[in-house]
Amino acid sequence: MMKASEIRELTVDELTVKLGDLKKDLFNLRLQLATNQLDNTNKITEVKRDIARVNTVIREKQLAAKA
Repeated sequence: MMKASEIRELTVDELTVKLGDLKKDLFNLRLQLATNQLDNTNKITEVKRDIARVNTVIREKQLAAKA
């Protein structure tokens, strides 16, 4: 789980790469869940929240650049 302060230190390009990685992780976790290989289902929720955090910070940086 990433903290918002850690995410805010990254550039927009790094955040975009991180977002892609998180989405791949979420896909793999869902695949494991479907095949009954996932032990900790809370991991899906953590990854979803990390995706939301990254999206939020990307949007904040976009709005700051316009202002």
